[in-house]
Parts: sequence; C-alpha cells; structure tokens
Amino acid sequence: MREEHCIFCRIANGEIPSSTIYEDEDFRVFLDLNPATRGHALLVPKEHYGNLFELEDGLCEKAIVLAKRIAGRMKKALGCDGMNLVQNNGEAAGQTVFHFHLHLIPRYQGDTAGITWTPGKASEKELEELVALLSEE
Repeated sequence: MREEHCIFCRIANGEIPSSTIYEDEDFRVFLDLNPATRGHALLVPKEHYGNLFELEDGLCEKAIVLAKRIAGRMKKALGCDGMNLVQNNGEAAGQTVFHFHLHLIPRYQGDTAGITWTPGKASEKELEELVALLSEE
C-alpha cells in the first residue's frame, strides 16, 4: 500500500526525482538532501509502513541485509572511518517523516554529525526490574 501524500512513498516509487544509488522491487536507497555527513543516504521501502513496528518481518530482514551491503560499498568508495545506521520510531525518538526509513551515515574522524548520547548509570535494582519486565516468559 502507498500513501498519496507521503513524500517517501513518492520518492521511493520514482514520482519525485532522487539521487538514487540502489533500487530493487522493494526498496530505493537515495542520497539525503540534508546530509549529516558526505554520502548520507536513506533506505526506504516502496510500500508505506509508518515505522519499524509496521514493517513486515521479511522486509525488515531484507532491509538490514541491504543496509549492510550498501554501507560496505559506501565505506569502500568514500573512505569513511565508520558508519552509523540510524532508524527512528516516533516523534519522541526523532522521527520526522512517518514512513519507515533507515539512515546510512558515513562517519569521518572529526565530523560534527553528533550521533551520540551521554551514558547514564543503571542500578542493580533497576537492571533486575527491567529484566523482569522485558524478558520473554
């Protein structure tokens, strides 16, 4: 299913031009117009899924395998020092376009992409509580 007013549906299906670096029957990978670093690309399914939790398992598997392949090609071609794969779900997590997408962000020593956080410290009690809440029965 596609959503008529979704910008990523329109880009992924070729209705809006993009700087495409890969395309198959399920996905388009194109360069971000507002890149965090040189070579920043977006991996977007052609069908509309609002976020990771709506994405079918088979497409989820294909997305990560494709991301690995494209990121490896980018690392070799661009000579970057590392790679971030970033995928946000929900406004609180920084999602601004509500169509599943995976950012492939080449990282270079000294770049200013700033995709980090200040680590916290969890107590033993908190860890135990979280294990109880999150473990499978």
